[in-house]
Formats: sequence, structure tokens, C-alpha cells
Amino acid sequence: MKVTATLEGDQIFTLDVNDDLELENFKALLQFECHVQSSQIVIFHNGVPLRDDKKTLNGYGIKDGDVLWIQRALQSTQRLAQPSGAAPVAPVGGLSWGSIQVPNSSSRPQSARNQAATAQPIQSRVDTDSPEYIRDMFLADPHQLSLLKERNPELADALLSGNLQGFTSVLQRQRQERADRDMQRIRTMNADPFDLDAQKQIAEEIRLSNVNQNMEIAMEYSPESFGKVVMLYIDCKLDGHPVKAFVDSGAQMTFMSVACAERCHIMRLLDQRWAGIAKGVGTQKIVGRVHVAQIQIEKDFLPSSFSVMEDQPMDLVLGLDMLKRHQCCIDLKNNVLRIGTTGTETPFLSESDLPMTDRLAFSDEGEVEDKELAEMEDKELAEAMDQSVKETAQGASSSSQSSSGTGVASASSGAGVASFPEASIQKIIDLGFTRDQAILELQRANGNVDLAATALLARSIKLPSSTKR
Repeated sequence: MKVTATLEGDQIFTLDVNDDLELENFKALLQFECHVQSSQIVIFHNGVPLRDDKKTLNGYGIKDGDVLWIQRALQSTQRLAQPSGAAPVAPVGGLSWGSIQVPNSSSRPQSARNQAATAQPIQSRVDTDSPEYIRDMFLADPHQLSLLKERNPELADALLSGNLQGFTSVLQRQRQERADRDMQRIRTMNADPFDLDAQKQIAEEIRLSNVNQNMEIAMEYSPESFGKVVMLYIDCKLDGHPVKAFVDSGAQMTFMSVACAERCHIMRLLDQRWAGIAKGVGTQKIVGRVHVAQIQIEKDFLPSSFSVMEDQPMDLVLGLDMLKRHQCCIDLKNNVLRIGTTGTETPFLSESDLPMTDRLAFSDEGEVEDKELAEMEDKELAEAMDQSVKETAQGASSSSQSSSGTGVASASSGAGVASFPEASIQKIIDLGFTRDQAILELQRANGNVDLAATALLARSIKLPSSTKR
């Protein structure tokens, strides 16, 4: 008959044995399969331990297709269960340690010494499977306790309740449920080993076992792979405005956000003819391109071009085009960015100096916390609006001063206003702006309607309320 044996739910193997095989011989056969000494093997059938080694399998009611649970016996239990007439333990290294006389031990009775020898391992041994030990282990390790809260909330609640009896009942119930699932799975697979569903289940268990083994190897030999890597940022200035730039050699081009372009006052140089769609991990809309602007890194001034993206959480990303143009080297050993054309080095920022968008905590679903991100975006929007109001006020004051200086200047100013076609002014008004704003922006753009409309729209643009990375 065929009997399936599982060693504590970890190892599963099927044996073809006779029903008249004695239990001690069956244990000897199991010793070669599970690599456990036969004297340490305890066999359970239907939850009942099999104690008599001289009894046959048929005598225990074991039939073809039955599942046996194999468990390692405790050393202390074996010593207590060992009969008085049993053979002594084999000497180690050819020496009989039992023949060594301990001082002051001859006066003690032989029975007292035997009782002390058997009781000492029990007192010194710690039962790692007991609920008390498991509870104390979790309470002494906050990290393991946090993992327990995440992966087994029911057991964690019972642990934190302080009721040992309740914790014990929950722990034993979960252990029993796991054992029942294992037994049911084994019965299902052994009912018809060639069944397609059974084969899929076996293959999935093998795959999951390999995955767990791979993760254990990684956690043991490269635990740093499970930590968060600090991204590469540097301090720089864009047209005199301080910016924290993200160094990304995987980006094909250098780009920035609309908010950063507003703060650095380079939206006036935006060429909308270069608008399009950027494709990578996702897709983003390209508003246009600034063909040249200066980036200051330490004491070096480097010219570069920028694509301006609409929904970009990072202010400035230095792409491969700029890095290759100036022969930049990312030195991870010294944690610096080295500019090859000048030899200048600038350190990468530490985690505490990163922009808010890269220091936000992630939720379980991998989304950034919307509250902190919304506060940051509101602050940036307020700064952009204040700057726009200041520019408008300065332009209006300079226009009024020039018109009230001399009669000739007033006449020329009036002629400048009158020189704009009414159709051009009306075109900007139709976009939702006032007549004064349209005239003022046309003066700045020297009558270019498209450029004036673009500048007004850029000032009025709003950042998205939330951004997902």
C-alpha cells in the first residue's frame, strides 16, 4: 500500500510499504527519507500518536492512501521515556563520560543521581513552541511586533490584549487550521496524482517554495536590497534661482515642470512649436521647449535646453543630453557629480535635503500622502501668483510713469496703444482676460498676439490638486 508522510508540514513524500510492517521498521525507513533519527520520530495517524513500535501498520488501522504526520520528538521527553534497562548512550570519541566520577557525588544515592540527570535538561530547556515564549518574544522585539500587526492582525490583537489564555486559544486555533489545510491539500494531491488540477497545485507549491527560498537568500546575503535608495539630487541655480535638480541618466532629455519655469521666469522663452507627448514609464504632455538657459553648478555656468512638462512633480531633471554635453560623471563612490569639461565636483544631497516630493511617506498601496503634497503645491501656487502680481504691478507702474513724464512720451504711449489692432485685443479678451491685461501684455510682446496670450495663460495655470508617482 502507498502511505503519504509529511514532516511537520514542510516535507512531503510517499512510501510503498506492506501493511504488516512493524512501526519500528517503518521509522527506520522514514529515517532515510526525512534525515531524522528513528528514535526521534513520532508518528501521528488521525491526530493520535503511535507509541507501540512492535505493532504493525495494519494493527494501527493504517490503510492505502492514508496520510501520516511526522514530528521530531523532544530530547527531554525521550530521556524520560527511556526504560531503565535500555542500553546506555554510545560514548563520544571512544570515551565513556558516564565513568567519570564527580566529586561529592558518591554519597548520593544512584536513584537520586539518575533523577537529577533526567530533570536537569527539562529545567534548562526553553520550549520555543509555548505560547508564553512566543508572546515574550514578540513583546521584546518591536520590529517583529509591527510585522505581526501587518500580517496577522487577529493574533496581534490577542497578544496586545494582555490575556494569555485568549492568545493561546487563537494561536492553537490557527495552528490547527494550518495543519488541517496541509492535510486536506495532501489528500487532494494523493487522490489522483495525475489529475491536472493536482499537478498545477504541486507546481505552484514548488514555485512558491523557490520564491521564498530566493527571498531568504536575499535577506541573508543582501539585506540592503530591501531598503529605500536615496535619489541623486544636487543644488544648482537656473537663471539665478536656486533649484534642486534630479540627476537622471536614464532620461533622454532635460526637462522641468511648469511651476519651476514660472518661478525662474523663463516661460517667456517657451517655444510652443516643440509641444508633444513624452513617453517612458508613463506619458506626460510637453508644453514646449526653452532652447537655452544657464544652469549654475557650484561656480560653473553651463548652457542647456529644457523641455517644459505640464504634470511633472519634479522641478528640474538633468537628462542624458545635458550630462553627455558637459561630460558629467556620476561618482557613486565619492557621492559627487563631476563635470568633465571643467573638473568641478558637487555633492549629492542627503535624504534630509531632498525636495518634499521625494521625502513623502508612501502608503500601503504605494501612493504618496495627498495631504502633504497638496500643501506643498498650494505653497508653490501661491508663490507663483504673488510673483505674477508683482510683475503686473511693476509693469503697470512703469507704463504710467513713462506716459506722465513728457508730452511726447504720452503721445507715443497713446500711439502705441492705438497701434494694436482691435482684433488682436479682442482675441486675448476672448480667452478670459481683461482689456487692460491684453493691452499691457501686447506692449511687452511688441504686438505678438500668440506670445502675449501664452504669457497670460502661463501665469494663470494651476497645478494639479494631487500627484501620483
